[in-house]
Amino acid sequence: MRASRVRRGLAVVATALATVATVPGAAAGQAPPATTDVRLITFNDLHGNLEPPTGSSGEVELPDGTAVEAGGAAYLAAHLDRLRAQAPNSLVLSAGDSVGASPVNSALFHDEPTIDFLNSQDVRAHVVGNHEFDEGYQELQRLQTGGCHPEDGCEFRETFDGAAFPFLGANVSFEDGSPALLPFTVQLSGGVPIGVIGATLQDLPSVVSPDAVAGLRFDEEVAAIDRTAEALDRFGIKAQVVLLHQGDEATGGGPDSCEVEPGGPASRIAAAASPNVDAVFSAHSHQQYNCTVTDPAGRPRPLVQGASYGRLLSVLDLKIDRATRDVVGERSSARNEIVTRDIAPDPETVALVDESREKAAPIANRSVGTTTGDLLKAPAPSGESTLGSVIADAQLEATAGGGAQLALTNPGGVRADLPHASSPSGEGDGVVTYGEAFAVQPFGNIMQTLTLTGAQLKNVLEQQWTPEGATILQVSAGVHYEYSESAPIGSKVSGLTLGGEPVNPDAPYRVAVNNFLAGGGDGFTGFTEGTDVTGGPLDLDALLAYFAAHPGVVPPPPDRITVTG
Repeated sequence: MRASRVRRGLAVVATALATVATVPGAAAGQAPPATTDVRLITFNDLHGNLEPPTGSSGEVELPDGTAVEAGGAAYLAAHLDRLRAQAPNSLVLSAGDSVGASPVNSALFHDEPTIDFLNSQDVRAHVVGNHEFDEGYQELQRLQTGGCHPEDGCEFRETFDGAAFPFLGANVSFEDGSPALLPFTVQLSGGVPIGVIGATLQDLPSVVSPDAVAGLRFDEEVAAIDRTAEALDRFGIKAQVVLLHQGDEATGGGPDSCEVEPGGPASRIAAAASPNVDAVFSAHSHQQYNCTVTDPAGRPRPLVQGASYGRLLSVLDLKIDRATRDVVGERSSARNEIVTRDIAPDPETVALVDESREKAAPIANRSVGTTTGDLLKAPAPSGESTLGSVIADAQLEATAGGGAQLALTNPGGVRADLPHASSPSGEGDGVVTYGEAFAVQPFGNIMQTLTLTGAQLKNVLEQQWTPEGATILQVSAGVHYEYSESAPIGSKVSGLTLGGEPVNPDAPYRVAVNNFLAGGGDGFTGFTEGTDVTGGPLDLDALLAYFAAHPGVVPPPPDRITVTG
């Protein structure tokens, strides 16, 4: 049944291609213009942020190092209207992770409000990101085709029609090799066809729970792009862009800078992909950049990403030759536009956001605890964050009944700040609401406690460093170690203690982690060696219980991990 849905989608695309072949260049007796202009407007990593995001997640850094507030669906819609008014031949695209890890007013309704918002903005294509798989392939298909949730029903509105645009994934297949998603879509704009290819990160299974992608295969990105680009070219689709849910890390700069780490995965893919591809919209890393790479034919090609949470819109203005139907690269340009909040918000979107907020309010605005200061996800130089430490402490406390002696949690699972001075509940500074706590821990991961030897525990900590960079796990109170930045990978950690006592390489230790890490997520394969695994509560429930048991949570100092030379 799943494969047949994809076959039906491919049949629709084939019909569109046949239509493209007969599109006239101009009315009879008129000389067609030599070129046509088409604008592609793309956003990425929205993550259901219908409300304007807060804190650093709601700001865009400018070239001079200052920041401006940005984001919010109603402002995103208003800026889309502005950009489309400037260029009648415009298409709106999404580079993935529009849903998943969402705030409570979208997540409580399985992100149906966000899909409704994307439909209202006439999104034409969407590549799947890793978070589209948070609830598994069947839920992804429900978001595409519609219908009520199999367990919770239709809670947001009486019916749910699904996405009015295709979910793309040229490198996503079933284990037998048959396609699990459409590889591309063809959109007509300005009288010319535009091929839109979607590819997600090959390493997607390492950043989601294993059961979410069971039965699926994620192939190498460049090979999938090249295969699809060649097929489009054979059909006469010469103007091609890629929606790539993979990204580079940026080191600073404004929205149109290209200060990215050398050798990043998006740059590598964009430089290696077929010369048929005219531009690449990237995502996943939540960074802002506007770069140019050289394709295999030696021609420049735009590579752009628009941060996250609806703060930027990546705009690609294409000049297309009507005779060849191909992009005139030297006369095309890319830029990032800031979704500022200094214009009138879109009224239709305001109504949708208000509806989602009001329906979620009875749960979202309930007070669950208090803090005495900011609990933030931004790390200290050691990699610790105040919020990460509190979450690790909460998870240790919640799993103590299973014998847990320490807890480790992944920084990517800490999704939002808990600032002391900004509670949307209006109850006063320091109040933590359910909605705020949910925004911090939105995945619904299950806590697990497993046994590792001291040597295995140290090996897990060594896995924090790879040639691509570092992912520093957040550790519970009582754990301390040092790491050397200059030491080689695999030999960075020393002085590992628990409760002030050196960790014995041969002794067993009970370690609490979420099921994502227990399955080897984020490359921490050492956790899969754990034995005597026992279950625990949801990560969110662990945090809620901690706030309930500890009124006035104090931000812990970053003294659990020490950095040496």
